Amino acid sequence: MIKQLNTPTLDGISITEKRQELSAYFKNTWSTYESLFSLINHDDAYFLRPEPLRHPLVFYFGHTATFYVNKLILGKYITHRVNSRIEAICAVGVDEMSWDDLNSEHYDWPSVDEVRKYRQQVYDLVLNLIETMELTLPIKQDSLAWIILMGCEHERIHLETSSVIMRMLPLNKLNANPLWQPCLQSGEAPKNELIPVKGRTLLLGKKSQDNTYGWDNEYGQQSVKVDDFSAAKYLVSNQEYLAFVEAGGYKEKKYWCQEGQAWLEFTKAEMPKFWLQRDGQYYQRNLLNEMPLPLDWPVEVNCLESKAYCQWRQKSITGYISLPTEAQWYCLRDFVEGDQHQWHEVPGNLDLSYYASSCPVNVHRQGEFFDIIGNVWQWTQSAIDGFTGFSVHPLYDDFSTPTFDSKHNLIKGGSWISTGNETLASSRYAFRRHFYQHAGFRYVISDKRSDAQLPINSYEKSDDICQQLDCYFGNSALGFENYGEQIAQQVSSVINTESVGTQRLLNLGCSVGRVAFELSRYFQHIDAVDFSARTIQHGVQLQSGKNVRYTSKVEGDICQYNEISLAKTVMESKPKQILFSQADGCNLKENFNEYDVVLIQHALEQSYDPKRLLSNAVSRLNSKGILIVISDYQYLEQTTEKAKWLGGIKVNGENLSGFDALTEQLGSMFELITEQELTQVVKESARNFTLSRSHFTAWRAK
Repeated sequence: MIKQLNTPTLDGISITEKRQELSAYFKNTWSTYESLFSLINHDDAYFLRPEPLRHPLVFYFGHTATFYVNKLILGKYITHRVNSRIEAICAVGVDEMSWDDLNSEHYDWPSVDEVRKYRQQVYDLVLNLIETMELTLPIKQDSLAWIILMGCEHERIHLETSSVIMRMLPLNKLNANPLWQPCLQSGEAPKNELIPVKGRTLLLGKKSQDNTYGWDNEYGQQSVKVDDFSAAKYLVSNQEYLAFVEAGGYKEKKYWCQEGQAWLEFTKAEMPKFWLQRDGQYYQRNLLNEMPLPLDWPVEVNCLESKAYCQWRQKSITGYISLPTEAQWYCLRDFVEGDQHQWHEVPGNLDLSYYASSCPVNVHRQGEFFDIIGNVWQWTQSAIDGFTGFSVHPLYDDFSTPTFDSKHNLIKGGSWISTGNETLASSRYAFRRHFYQHAGFRYVISDKRSDAQLPINSYEKSDDICQQLDCYFGNSALGFENYGEQIAQQVSSVINTESVGTQRLLNLGCSVGRVAFELSRYFQHIDAVDFSARTIQHGVQLQSGKNVRYTSKVEGDICQYNEISLAKTVMESKPKQILFSQADGCNLKENFNEYDVVLIQHALEQSYDPKRLLSNAVSRLNSKGILIVISDYQYLEQTTEKAKWLGGIKVNGENLSGFDALTEQLGSMFELITEQELTQVVKESARNFTLSRSHFTAWRAK
């Protein structure tokens, strides 16, 4: 096999030695990738599409080199492209497609010789950068050395994905090669058995100070409690899975989830992708050979197939059988000592250290189990999401975020061809549940059914909600303080000056909740009410201790990814004293009453009947209570019919402003005690803002 170098560490004591290490790792990565593609014996095979959900192999041959150039341009480390045409057409893959989303778009692919020439040019460019770039230790994420490592690890990912596509090519399109020898050993599968595993509380996430390269989704932290469980000693073998196939498992809908049933209906699958049947005999297709089905090798299936197998086995199991969660897999990972950059000998069929294929499931023992790492990737029941504190790398902002959609499940442990970052314990990769990798599974048994996976915390992408989140939780802009803080400061000034009671506050039009959180330090109870459930949900999420993620437009299709933490934004808040409710301010229920302060926060101009809302709010106020109104008095006909506008109209031929109308409505029941002008900044993009002046008025009931 091709000897793989360990993932470089980010630290060291010698700049010269680290530069040599980076150069050697880059060369090793590049030559391994080229060696894989040398297995193709005729250039026409580069343009076939054995996997219709992915581009032909000519794309992947050029893509990894293109990646270096595009990231170097983006980071302004180079100023000129190597080949603009190849760098455009080989830039973006199609790896996130549904199984029925076949792409028939025509691509004017370059010739293979063009790509070979291009790859050599990029190789020379990157090698020269490594030899001449400024280098300081430890290597940090904002350095050119990090981008070089990013390119290496990216190519190692596609070493694997490209080998999966090659495995689907006709065998006559590939040449055998002594550097890519499959395992030839096979026999009866060992009988699987369950081994108990003690649960515990885990802190998931790669630490920022770890000394190896990591992808953005690996960083951050998440505490997860894992109950005791039992796990299969071996990966599920072909022999175990064959029993499911021969029992009619692919024909029984009851074993398949809704997504799995739809996939079955479309594909008409009857067995795993890499199996075939001739004359009543099962065979398995490997990268470079076909062989009688090796019964003691791990079965290779997609996530939907692995979940269906577990459902089939459920009838013969005491307890609940499932795929492991990511956290449960980490409990198993404790049986493997150290990590790739620390190993003297690779402890599993991993890192191209043994075969160019899987091997029997009972060869590589790791503690009480076999193949916790290596042989094939292992599907988990956990959909991928970022840990708390997740942050995208600015030069690769779409590596992870497109997969935070509950449709991509994590795979763990690596396969025989996994190298580099893929072999580290902290690595986190995910694919759609119908996709094929060199992936199989191990089942676990629990005493109770539980969805122990982390909940998906998706990015809010709706422009209006994102702008509200940024307005109330984002940084100050154009020299103006955050709008939520402006409001809270004025309200706190009123309650301190007027010696008003602070038992109960009604916040009508609370939006995403920032003002309520700020004021919770003063009031014993706050009812935070908004007509829009879409905004309320973010306040509720923050109140529960979760972070809120949203995007903000930079320009065009470019966006920034943001994450809000209540603990870091509103230091002294008492979120348990807030009750968020989605309600109509014109029709509040009876329990919304007896408030010391009522704050109407832009609810008038957003109401279909502002006069009624105002009257309703006033009726909920205690004697001598304080009414605070914040408004820009901009009533719109698409929201409020003109007959119900509270100002901004002519009455008997004379102008009636919003403030005059408000004063008129409050009449002799209230006296104005203060008024201020606030400035609201809404960020539409990095260079475009909308500024509006809001009128803050405070009134005391007589």
